Amino acid sequence: MRNIFLFIRRYFNFLFFLSLQVFSIYLIVHYSKYHNAVFSNTANQLTGKINQQFNNITYYFRLKQTNDSLVRANAMLYNKLRSDFELPDTTSRTVIDSIRTDSLEKYRKYTYLQAKVVANSVSAQNNFIVLSRGESQQIKEGMGIISPNRSVVGIVISVSRDFSLVMSLLHKDSHLSGKLLNGGETGTLSWDGKATNIITLNGIPKSAKVARGDTVITSGFSTSFPKGILIGFVDEVISEKSTNNFLIKLRSATNFFNLEYIYAIDNKQAPAINELLDNAKKLNL
Repeated sequence: MRNIFLFIRRYFNFLFFLSLQVFSIYLIVHYSKYHNAVFSNTANQLTGKINQQFNNITYYFRLKQTNDSLVRANAMLYNKLRSDFELPDTTSRTVIDSIRTDSLEKYRKYTYLQAKVVANSVSAQNNFIVLSRGESQQIKEGMGIISPNRSVVGIVISVSRDFSLVMSLLHKDSHLSGKLLNGGETGTLSWDGKATNIITLNGIPKSAKVARGDTVITSGFSTSFPKGILIGFVDEVISEKSTNNFLIKLRSATNFFNLEYIYAIDNKQAPAINELLDNAKKLNL
């Protein structure tokens, strides 16, 4: 203890100068939007590279989980192949379909981009996920993120050149729109930071027929996720005494503890929709 005080006394001027430097940098970054953006981008790029190196070490020990994820993803794709369906013959003549597959490309609304998870937190109040894919690889802010089993993971909130930051569904500021698959009632999802993988669905009226085990999906009322993406399953239904709504606890379909690969959803119509919304805000509609 004596040596510590001697050290502080000896280098007091230097330590005081260093403290002022750190405080000055904090003020610049905190109150200047430009410097804040530069700092966030640089920090995101740096931490992304560090997390990627660490992830390369642990990746080998999780090959089994990776293979299981890829198998499920391939199964979903195989089930969508046109060759797997055969309609019964209801006519007396044979017709050959001459429409080329690529002729439908102009009607495509969503594109799915694969990315690897290099960092993931699940135990904090504000949980984030870092992906090893960024602006150079077509990732943009606002993209929805899903797991290989096609369940909601989160939304991209920040992008650097080679990495992107995702606000996890397990984040206190995450407020996605969800709906009951059976009844169609829509509410807002939130996380209270207590139990991992337990999400709260608010705003469902008591007139709705909901029971434990019911499925909750995305409503499609945003540009981040298409309608029908799996969110979770109802675990508990609580009747709020002060309102006419249910407080629904649901278990998320995504297992946030073993995320290795995800899919980012690129909505081709998002720019046009966001432009209309921005114009409405400018006109104070």
